[in-house]
Amino acid sequence: MFLKLTRHMFSSSWLAILFAVLAFSLPLATDQSWWLQSIWLIGPCLIMISCILNLRIPRQQVFWTTGLLIIVLVLLWLALTMVHDVHIATHAAAGFWCFVIALGLSLWHCMARLSAISTISPLANRMLCLLIPALFGIWLISLWELVVIGFGVPHVLLPAPSIIGEAFSSSMPTLAADFRQTFIKAVIPGFILGNSVGFLVALLADRVPFLRRGLLPVGNLVSAIPIVGIAPIMVMWFGFDWQSKAAVVVIMTFFPMLVNAITGLGQSDKTELDLMRSYGASYWQAFCKLRLPYALPFIFNALKINSTLALIGAIVAEFFGTPIVGMGFRISTEVGRMNIEMVWASIAVAALSGSIFYGLLALLERWVTFWHASFRQ
Repeated sequence: MFLKLTRHMFSSSWLAILFAVLAFSLPLATDQSWWLQSIWLIGPCLIMISCILNLRIPRQQVFWTTGLLIIVLVLLWLALTMVHDVHIATHAAAGFWCFVIALGLSLWHCMARLSAISTISPLANRMLCLLIPALFGIWLISLWELVVIGFGVPHVLLPAPSIIGEAFSSSMPTLAADFRQTFIKAVIPGFILGNSVGFLVALLADRVPFLRRGLLPVGNLVSAIPIVGIAPIMVMWFGFDWQSKAAVVVIMTFFPMLVNAITGLGQSDKTELDLMRSYGASYWQAFCKLRLPYALPFIFNALKINSTLALIGAIVAEFFGTPIVGMGFRISTEVGRMNIEMVWASIAVAALSGSIFYGLLALLERWVTFWHASFRQ
């Protein structure tokens, strides 16, 4: 009974109510304007009322959870607006930070209720699976903005997301050219070539046992070589343009595909192989009908790993010589100019492109290997 009472007392809702009460009683800033004082009477009260009502409502009530979520998002937008006020920016007091903590706990409560909702519709389940990480991402970016502006962190150390967004929107042509140079010209060709050659060599090593025994130790050795050691050599061999970056991507993606493909092709059971031979199946018939389906999860695992390795390799390779375009060139150049907003904008482009690339591969994996146990409900 005591443990149950303690768990309820320290739940996210009760803690949100506690911090809302503290925010209501503590000062918002050292010097508050009239509109801040009027708003301050509403925000914490809305959090307290919403959390108390949702504590009385069962978890499966989608309507009340949606209502609380809308209130929290509106109050979060209000906090983001308030933090840019001259009376709060760099001068936020304890009451404001208690309000931010109460908002975070309320959003945590919303995400917990959303994750507990079970729906019959597969579309609704997928929407919930997308909504929860989206809310978590919105909260992290908002918290970043609130902390940087509220504490007055210098832009050189960490710019606010709003400043990065302004740099992103004002430099779209430059960032688009960097994306084409790095991702389209270097990452995509190197990714396709490295994975294709790795898979073909894995097929050869599967037919020739001594190659399998000899290539796997070499693969582990090459995988341990740092990118900063390979990139200058590739620049000397292939020049300063995209070819040297694609060569680095080929080296980084070749051996993960080789190791995973060999491992996947060896997953077939001897009994199943004997059954295929008893049916008179040839090597390629057994390969297509039995061994390749077993290897597909390992192959897609290598593709997803290589999707991030390829982008990292291309960007790092651009640090060692490139035309005056590219994500790596932009990052290294703008750091020297102390233009940190542009550096973070380039990092955002790299993160978005890498995430989209990984997501497309994950969707392709789900479409191709729909029969696998990991995708069954």
